[in-house]
Amino acid sequence: MNNSDVARKPRRRSVNREAIEQRILASAEEVFAEQGFSGGSIEAIADRAGLSKQNMLYYFPSKESLYQRVLKDILGIWIEKMALIEQAGDTPAVMIENYIRGKLALSYTRPHGSKVFASEVISGAGHLQGYIENDLLPQLEADVALVNSWIDQGLMDQVEPKHLFFTIWATTQTYADFSAQISLALGKDQLDEDDFVQAGDFLIHVLLKGMGLVP
Repeated sequence: MNNSDVARKPRRRSVNREAIEQRILASAEEVFAEQGFSGGSIEAIADRAGLSKQNMLYYFPSKESLYQRVLKDILGIWIEKMALIEQAGDTPAVMIENYIRGKLALSYTRPHGSKVFASEVISGAGHLQGYIENDLLPQLEADVALVNSWIDQGLMDQVEPKHLFFTIWATTQTYADFSAQISLALGKDQLDEDDFVQAGDFLIHVLLKGMGLVP
């Protein structure tokens, strides 16, 4: 065995651990979305991840720690990918359109995560308060400042920026949080990518016109 073999071994173990953790987190996200924090059990998550309960507890020592990690990951993705100030484009209309489509894309690709987040907020956000105050609110304030700068420059109508974001969050996440209801209303077994594209077309048309912008 040479030095390079010795150096690679920890990396292999690290990669394997990360893969298992991600499998656990994906399973936990599904279980918590379906059953909530109180109803979701360690046994159900371990079974879905294809692990024994004891093996899973080696990676996450409690249901509380696993739930906190799921919430932190969900919020982290939203903050990283859904900052309006980071959107591509050189006009407010293009940047807001990209923001709306990005939010819908997350609702399409991570519907369970959206449901976990919504359930936690509905129940009082006791597990999320610190993350919201320290991570989400600073990003929101930066995006609000950007919208206010557009208003000051006369690039869009004078709207209340925070309520604009609340509206975008609500209308995009409803396609994940209430997907069963929307599917039934559309006469489908489940929503597909085209449904999210059509939802984006409609929301962009309505919201941009409501802000005095041209889609």
